[in-house]
Amino acid sequence: MEAFNVIFGAPLGRLLDLCYDLIPHYGLAMILFTFATKLILFPLSLLAQVNAVAMVRIKPYLEDVKRRFEGNNSLILAEQKKLYKRERYSSIKGMAPMLIQIPIILGLISVVYKPLQHLLRLPADQIRALVARTAELAGVPAGDLGYGAQLLAMERIQADPAAYGGDPALAGAIAQVQSVDMGFLGMDLAQTPAWGSLTLLWPVASAVSALALCLYQNRYYVLNRAQAPAANWAMTIFMVAFSGYFALVLPSALGLYWTVGNLLSITVVWLCNVAYRPQKHIRGALIPARTRLSRAERARLRSSAKAARAREKADSRRFFATKDKALMFYSEGSGYWKYFRRMVTHLLDHTDLVVHYVTSDPADQVFALDHPRLRTYHIGPRALIAFMMKLDVDVVVSTLPDLETFHIKRSLVRPDAEYIYVDHGMTSFHLMLREHALDHFDTIFAYGPNHIEEVRQAEELAGLAPKRIVVTGYGLLDDLLEAVADLGPAPPNNPPVALVAPSWQVDNIIELCLDQTVRPLVEAGFHVIVRPHPEFVKRFKDKLAAVEDELAPLIASGALELQTDFSSNSTVYTADLVVTDWSSIAQEFSYATKKPSIFVNTPMKVMNPNWRRLSAPPLDLTLRDMIGVSIDVADLGRIGLVAAELVADAPAWRERISHVLEDNIYFVGQSERAAGAYLVEAVARFARARRGGPQPASAQPASAQPASARAGVPDAV
Repeated sequence: MEAFNVIFGAPLGRLLDLCYDLIPHYGLAMILFTFATKLILFPLSLLAQVNAVAMVRIKPYLEDVKRRFEGNNSLILAEQKKLYKRERYSSIKGMAPMLIQIPIILGLISVVYKPLQHLLRLPADQIRALVARTAELAGVPAGDLGYGAQLLAMERIQADPAAYGGDPALAGAIAQVQSVDMGFLGMDLAQTPAWGSLTLLWPVASAVSALALCLYQNRYYVLNRAQAPAANWAMTIFMVAFSGYFALVLPSALGLYWTVGNLLSITVVWLCNVAYRPQKHIRGALIPARTRLSRAERARLRSSAKAARAREKADSRRFFATKDKALMFYSEGSGYWKYFRRMVTHLLDHTDLVVHYVTSDPADQVFALDHPRLRTYHIGPRALIAFMMKLDVDVVVSTLPDLETFHIKRSLVRPDAEYIYVDHGMTSFHLMLREHALDHFDTIFAYGPNHIEEVRQAEELAGLAPKRIVVTGYGLLDDLLEAVADLGPAPPNNPPVALVAPSWQVDNIIELCLDQTVRPLVEAGFHVIVRPHPEFVKRFKDKLAAVEDELAPLIASGALELQTDFSSNSTVYTADLVVTDWSSIAQEFSYATKKPSIFVNTPMKVMNPNWRRLSAPPLDLTLRDMIGVSIDVADLGRIGLVAAELVADAPAWRERISHVLEDNIYFVGQSERAAGAYLVEAVARFARARRGGPQPASAQPASAQPASARAGVPDAV
């Protein structure tokens, strides 16, 4: 506390002394002092107002980010930082007025407890003499008087000045002390409130003033208005309790300061709203309405969460109780089974391997499968961090990038385990993954030549040893090709069908330019089906409702259909063309049906801002003009004409897309054989190592020839 006395007590004491010089009445001087501190700190309060407006302005976007990237905390934090930087928001600015109150309060406590030093500004030797005399009268050592020694000396002098009259050198000091009136409204501000005393007014006044301030802020302060009522009431209760307790245990002068400060803060909030009007700066920024759950619903959620935790604990124990685990797949959710299905099914049907399948989705569709060699486990996102660090398995296959970069680490128990990355789209690694996202994997399953080129260039730039690359093809594409073949020849659509299937990234077609996209297609004679991304439907129900309202007239006319049932992909396969932005559905559609796609050039999805460091052109960019046509948002007025031309030229596009597929995807139609053969060999390699057998020689690079033209076991690069 002595440090606060020197650093903050001295200047605050000087300010209180100036106030006392202007109004030689302790209580009124304290009120003037409180007003002066509020005036001095007003710029900070105004800065906090600007900052609060910035927070409310970006709040809808923050909510959007949380819903869009739910489960990926690292990406959520990265996007939040971008928003904060864009809007110049800082949590420190918002807390500045509150934080500065801490040293002010501590300094003011020093001022109140040391009135001889700060209010009367007596010399240090006189203060020591008066304190020593007070201790002598009390019959205790001076050190036992504690932090309130000066306050006690002042009380004793005013009560019995004659007891201090033996030293002529102290006469002036004693006279100064006697001149100070510590009374205010019939109460001694030097006294600590006591039960049965009128001084209990200050804790009550402090608590009531805090309640008044909180109620005013909850209604008129921009940040409080944007918060949930429960949060505001929690803060209100805390502030009332703190204010009352603060004024109860300290001298009444501090209760007066706190009471007046709370009341003046109401004025400060009003002035800030006048100086920087929130309505002027938050125009159009809507905060998503919160869904209030009933008590029964909250109880069900708690029960469900408890059951999920119990289940994942049991599954974790069961997993680690199993010895000699050779192969494990990790899935982020039920939707990722489609990337593993062909591989896992092939292994179960053609090998004797036991497949351990770990998923973070308690409702994953894999749990419905029944096979004696398929062992399934649920490990939630939080428990996954520790689970992964304890893995005791030979080979781990995952679609989750950024291994070791964020929260998911390699096993500490099995540092020799082989980690295999399987991408969940026919995209370019260096554009659609963060920089260094694949650095800590041992093996990459490559779908096409671009993956090999991108991985090798990234390794060279980072100075990494070459990792193993296995050419496998893309299992989901094989599923799509089979589904299209099963449908057989379909009669021509009349009218032609345009499937609008955007991504769910920020600024996708639905959020940026839906009306400009669909109306020209309808006017060109197309039946339009809008099929939002499943994740968009799941996470943005409010936006989907707005889409339905926007498209209602076209839906009513029968020219447009909004499709949110994803149980069937028949509309995808039978459409004449797909309109998308940056979704991989274009490649899946065009490769599977040999029909063209239209790409709307919305803001590009870029996960790696340094993607240009690699000379390899991203397939996401070059492919747009190989399997279809790109069109800028500003040119959407002609999308109907472009679509009609593409449909009219369908035979030529079929031949062209067939060649593009052949050139860019390995092992078309047999990806599970390629991937399965490598996984069997990888598991066998670990088994040989445990037996002390010979290790295979380093694999030689595969040719750049598309593997769809080759057969047999895949090459490793």
